[in-house]
Order: sequence, then structure tokens, then C-alpha cells
Amino acid sequence: MEEASRQEVANAITGLDLGVLAAYFAVVIVIGVWVSRRTESGDDLFLAGRALGWSAIGFSLFASNISSTTLIGLTGAAYSTGIAASAYEWMAGVPLILLAFVFAPLYFRSKITTIPEYLERRYDRRTRLYFSAITIVLTIIVDTAGGLYAGAVVVKTFFPDIPIWVTVLAIGVFAGLYTAGGGLKAVVYTDVLQAVVLIVGSLAMTLILFGDLGWSWQNVIDNVPDPNQLSLVQPLDDEILPWPGLFLGVPILGFWYWVTNQYIVQRVLGAESLKAAQQGAMLGGFLKLLPMFIMVLPGAMAISIVPDLPNPDMVFPTLTSTVLPAGLTGLVLAGLVAAIMSSVDSTLNSSSTLVVHDFMRVDEREVEPHRVRSLGRWTTLILMAIAIVWAPFIANFGGLWDYLQQAFSILVPPVVAIFLLGALWRGATPAAAFTALIVGHVVGLALFVLTQMEIWPLHFTINVGVMVAVSVMVIVAVSAFTEKRSGEDLEDTVWHPGFAVEEGAKAHAQKASWFADVRTLACVLVVAMLAILLGFW
Repeated sequence: MEEASRQEVANAITGLDLGVLAAYFAVVIVIGVWVSRRTESGDDLFLAGRALGWSAIGFSLFASNISSTTLIGLTGAAYSTGIAASAYEWMAGVPLILLAFVFAPLYFRSKITTIPEYLERRYDRRTRLYFSAITIVLTIIVDTAGGLYAGAVVVKTFFPDIPIWVTVLAIGVFAGLYTAGGGLKAVVYTDVLQAVVLIVGSLAMTLILFGDLGWSWQNVIDNVPDPNQLSLVQPLDDEILPWPGLFLGVPILGFWYWVTNQYIVQRVLGAESLKAAQQGAMLGGFLKLLPMFIMVLPGAMAISIVPDLPNPDMVFPTLTSTVLPAGLTGLVLAGLVAAIMSSVDSTLNSSSTLVVHDFMRVDEREVEPHRVRSLGRWTTLILMAIAIVWAPFIANFGGLWDYLQQAFSILVPPVVAIFLLGALWRGATPAAAFTALIVGHVVGLALFVLTQMEIWPLHFTINVGVMVAVSVMVIVAVSAFTEKRSGEDLEDTVWHPGFAVEEGAKAHAQKASWFADVRTLACVLVVAMLAILLGFW
């Protein structure tokens, strides 16, 4: 039955759809070539010459975050279990507000190129290298290779005759070449295009589905087997996202992703100013509200349109083939490819940045700019090759690969603790930070194993909150007996309320429109998130 469904999806692709897809690729190639010719230094390659505007940053944050697994997974989860998992999307505004007002100012004042570089300035080099190594491995083995594999599986749904390894190779080489050539600027510019395609395609599907249901929310409720599927707040024994995990685990995992993850924060580091970085983060937060309505709710609506699908992962492809007219199907397929590309190009560029700056210790103030650019390009291509070779093997992991999402609950808590305490408390010492990383990861691994053995009863999202508390206690305890950095060393690495807004921005904000004031935008974003929480409680 599932194979027949795949064949129906494949048969729905028309010549017009293929033309739309070809046009999309053509535009991406033009952007990549155009930007590559203007990339002269490592600063251009890694941070887009530190000239990115707020709108490019916001759209790029959104596009880089939305992967093919997001489109497939969110829709499938809403179809089979409910909308609770959407919290990872609309709650992104919480860490993005922290990024805008606390960490972006610190990153700008520190004049860093990589996020681990901040840890060296705040603590020491061993903490920087430990965190950088973890980030590189996870980014290439999990994010880049996982994105290639998931994308290849999705493409195979539409084109069953294409082997997975061919799609992995094609996407990897295509994304790798324009990323190596144009760097972050090429990534961001193509991300803007990809974000627009994603939003337009998903919105079109949502409107058509809602129209088929008579534009009635009550019809959506009536067609859901269990009304609790449309609730964000689930009971303590829920396997997907229990309510303590919603309020503890999701924001903490989001903090790691949006505040300390190089491949996301890199476009903020490339901003033309702190204000542009802050406005871009706010725009990203508002855009992250959209998946709830254009990617999650369509999964719930699909229950009455395409009932009894055996595999929830087939919901999005099936909707694409049965609901959308010719042309729009191609646009949505382009959106799927866009989601794959935006994740792969971002992870490749960020990993290359980490390798060159953290481990090769290359600094453009000491090395000729064109040499840094060349090192970055070759590093990108090597990492691309590793991800391409590894991606097809993911299929052999079966259920183990599903555990990798839970494995983030091991790595994230101590990282969150050392960043938060490091930024907000002068008393945190280098020895305490490194100890917290080691202890936190060892204890987290033990809890992970005990959870898989069904000995430890707590859901992994609750474990995240527990382990952050443990890591904080370790930092406080060790800091009491170890040497602190001098006050001069901490001048630009520990937050002060005066850092939150650029000099002169307060007076300018009084004259500017309300939507130019990042503080007003943050308040509106908080209200919007609360409205979603209460509306779908």
C-alpha cells in the first residue's frame, strides 16, 4: 500500500513542475556564481564581509533551520500524534530574544568569528576546543549527513527510480560547490530565496486544505480522532512531549540551537551592526511562528483529506500530489529541495569556519586574506566529501538513528550552563566550565543509557532541565575553589544591561517607527507566543 502511494506521488509530477524545479536551480546557480566572483577574503567567505542586513539575517535564520525532515516530520506528527512537537518551532522566539539582547551584544563586543572563540575569551582555550570539536562532529555527521540522507529519501518519494546515493551525491556536490565558492553570503542570499519558496508553497497547501474543509476550524476539530491531538500541553506520561518538557526542555534545547550553534549564529555574526543582528533575530522569531500554521496544522487537516495512511512520513508528499495543481506541486517540491539545501550549505560553511579558525588558528590579521579564503574553500569541500560518504550508511542504523535526537539531551545541558553563567556571572571560572562540560556529559550519557534500558523514568526533555541544574551546581561549586579571570579579561565577555542596545540607539528609537525598536518587537513576539500557547492549550 505504501509503495502504491509512492507511485501515485511520482505520477503526479508534470512537465510544468519539473520546469519550476529547474528554474529554481538556475536561480541558485546564478546567485552562487555572482557571489563567488565577489568573495575575496576569509572574512567574506565566513562572515559575508560583516555586511548582512536584518532582513537577510531573519530569512536566513528561518530557512537554515527548516529542513526536509521538518516539513515531513511536523506534518506527519500532527497527522499521527498531534501538534505538541510544534513547540520546537514557535517557542524559538524565547532563545532568539536572549540572543538579541544578551549574547549578540557580547559576541559583537568580543569581535569573534566563531562561537567557541567566545568561550576562550571568557574561560580558556581547552573549553573552546572541546566545544568546537563536539560542534564539528555533530554538524557534519548528524546535521549535514542526516540532512542529505533525509532529503534523498524525500526525493525518492517523488522520483522512485533514483537511488539514494545518487541524490546524496548530487545535492552534496551542488550545495558544497556554491558554499565553497560564495561562502556565507551565497548561503544567506540563497536562503532568502529558499525561505520565500518554503513559505509560499506551504501557505498555498494550507489554504487549499482549509478551503476543502469549508474554511471551518470546527470541521478540523470534528475530523481529528482525538481532540487532544490539537493541544500543545500534554500529560506527564506523554511519549512525545510531556508538559514539563514543554516548559523546561524545549527552551533549553532551543537555547543551544539558536544561541550557541555556529551554523545558526554565524549569520548574526556577519551582521552589519548590532541593531541589524537584533532585528534579524526578531524577524527570525516571527517567521518561526509560521510553521505552526503552514506546516503543522495541515497535518491535522489531512486526516479527513487522505485518511488511513500507513506511514505518517507520506502525509506531506501525498498532500503535494493530491491537493496541489500542476506548477504548485513543482513549487512545493522546490521548497523541499530548498529546505535540504539551506541546511546543508549552512552546516558546511559553519564547520569550515570552525576548523579554520579554531583548530588551524588562522587569523586574517596575520595571514593574507586570499590564503584564508583558499583554506576555507578546501575545508568546505573536504567536509562535504565526508558528509556525502557517510550519509548513505545512516540507513543501516535503523532505530539507533532515531535516538540521536535524544542524544542532544546529553550534550546540550552543560553547554547551556557554561554560556548562561559565563555571560551573566563574573564568578564562573575556567576550571569550573571545563569540569561542568566533562561531568555533565558523563552523567548525561549515563541517564541516556538508563532511559533506553527503561530504568530511568523521566522523558529526555525533562532530563535536559535536570542536567542543566546539575551543571550549574558543578560550576558554582568548582568556582568557589578555583582561580577567576581578572576583571579586565571579563570586560567584554560578561553582560551588562548597557550592552543590550547600541550607543545612540535609544535616542534614535524614540524617533523611529515602532517596528524598528527591537524592544518593542521582543514584546510583540512574546505576546504572539503566549497567544499560540493559550489558543492551543
